[in-house]
Amino acid sequence: MFTMLEWFGFGFNQFGQITPIVSGKEKILLPQKIQTCNEFTEEVTENKMKLTKSHAEQAEAEETRARDCGGQPEATESRATESNWRARVSENRGLERSNLYCEADNTIRVSWSRRATLHRAKHSTCSKSHGDKGGICLYGFCSSSCGQSICLCTPKLHDCLDAMISENYLVVKFKDKIESWNIEEEENNPIWSMDITPSFMGDLPLAPGGYVVAKPPFYKSINMPISAKKLTLGEEHVVLLSTDGTVYTWGLGSHGQLGHGTLESQLDPLAVEALHGLKMADVSAGSWHSVCISDGGDIYIWGWNESGQLGLPSRCLQIRDNQRDSGEADMTDIERTEGNMHEEDSLAIFISIQAFPALLDVPGGIEFIKMSCGSRHTAAVTCDGDLYTWGWGKYGQLGHDSIQSVDQPKRVEYFAKQQFYVQHVVCGAWNTFAQVSKRDPPKK
Repeated sequence: MFTMLEWFGFGFNQFGQITPIVSGKEKILLPQKIQTCNEFTEEVTENKMKLTKSHAEQAEAEETRARDCGGQPEATESRATESNWRARVSENRGLERSNLYCEADNTIRVSWSRRATLHRAKHSTCSKSHGDKGGICLYGFCSSSCGQSICLCTPKLHDCLDAMISENYLVVKFKDKIESWNIEEEENNPIWSMDITPSFMGDLPLAPGGYVVAKPPFYKSINMPISAKKLTLGEEHVVLLSTDGTVYTWGLGSHGQLGHGTLESQLDPLAVEALHGLKMADVSAGSWHSVCISDGGDIYIWGWNESGQLGLPSRCLQIRDNQRDSGEADMTDIERTEGNMHEEDSLAIFISIQAFPALLDVPGGIEFIKMSCGSRHTAAVTCDGDLYTWGWGKYGQLGHDSIQSVDQPKRVEYFAKQQFYVQHVVCGAWNTFAQVSKRDPPKK
């Protein structure tokens, strides 16, 4: 038996995607519960009140000093920032925080960018007039001129069915259309739109006859008659799962992310021949690697292994771990250090690029039911409700209470210790979000 579903996040939090940035937590190393809209707003408001009080005391002290010196108080950067924040919140863009509420078990529509977290919310006003329809709630850095973490919602989008966000654009799907909004601009109208029929059931980024991307030109067609079940976007490649379980890839192939055995690019969808005869249940794309999971619970993975994101031995990872600097090493440092590897290290087998799908080797015959790719890390959920992560860990996105990268699947112990059963996982570029349920205590 399981109780209410909740979302936890860990990793990159520079813009308050997981917890308000006013708390000073830029990296979340252990999973932290994603707050409801009310909790988030209350915490931000409380911190803002503290900041406002601090600014007021500072202003009073400056005025006192100015009077003593016979001059005028100078405007401080902190006061200007506060004023700017208040101006942004009150702008007439149709953005509101009032009449907003989220259930504790609210299902997040997991679509992330480096700067923001997007999920569904509800408006009491909209619920009364339009029925029980979800809105869109944005955590994090919603605009370049908005320097604080605030929870915003757009009433105009209260009846959207699906949404995804990038650094600058919000793409939303309605019953009869798909629209794109520029979250950096002040216009209160979409900058792009396409009509769809109510019978179209595909989730974003799928669109009739093709797919959408969260940047101009927004729509790209698929010039092949493929019945698509799911489509996912990497940095410069596309992975598609058809209704019959076949995996197709196309786009840039320079890191082996297409799985066709070469580093060549592919303009049109091409079936991954190495997976022929294996029915796949799900697919995901990282920036330069790809993953799919079979009906039998096996994970196949291919592409770039620079940070161990394939779960295979990584030379770059070993070099980086040996450096004193805990930050990310650039390729020049790696190439310079490769010539200084110890002889025993040179005998080891390292994989930089895996151009064919490789079966992920996890001891114990574990079966997986869900998986997702970040920019350079991977996460997967087992049938037993455990979460495994591997790859790049600089921002704590692996959930192991560390910023170390790993090139082998490693269980996130936090959920097991807390008696949480992981139901679902979705990776952002540099963070990870898991939906969990609390196991009921065993009956005596």
